[in-house]
Amino acid sequence: MRFWDSSAIAPLLVQEKETAPRQRDLEKDPVLVVWWGTAVELESVLTRRRNEGALDEPNEAKARARLAMLAEAWIEVEPTDPVREMAKRLIRVHSLRSADSLQLAAALTACGNRPQNHVFLSGDQALKVAAGKEGFVV
Repeated sequence: MRFWDSSAIAPLLVQEKETAPRQRDLEKDPVLVVWWGTAVELESVLTRRRNEGALDEPNEAKARARLAMLAEAWIEVEPTDPVREMAKRLIRVHSLRSADSLQLAAALTACGNRPQNHVFLSGDQALKVAAGKEGFVV
């Protein structure tokens, strides 16, 4: 299993330095496992880039179409009480931001709390460190 943090999906939507490596990750395993809030986080990314002038209208439309295509096929970890409780523990253990703790809790839930040999993809350094400490391959 490969869990995709929102920051790992963003380069699939808009051109970044991480676009080519993320495309290779997707080719290796086309099943995206994500947190239920991923679509909201990616909406924020696209809107912020448009407002900052880093994303023009035609490329925004392409990014949104790509997002819709990915979202149709991804596996989404739903918000549950166990995910919320695990996220609270992760905040205490790793000093993560709330959304990051929910991402990592969703990843742990998706792999049945057995992260060894499972991949956690992220562009966020603090989140990658925490995921590695929890046992994921980062």
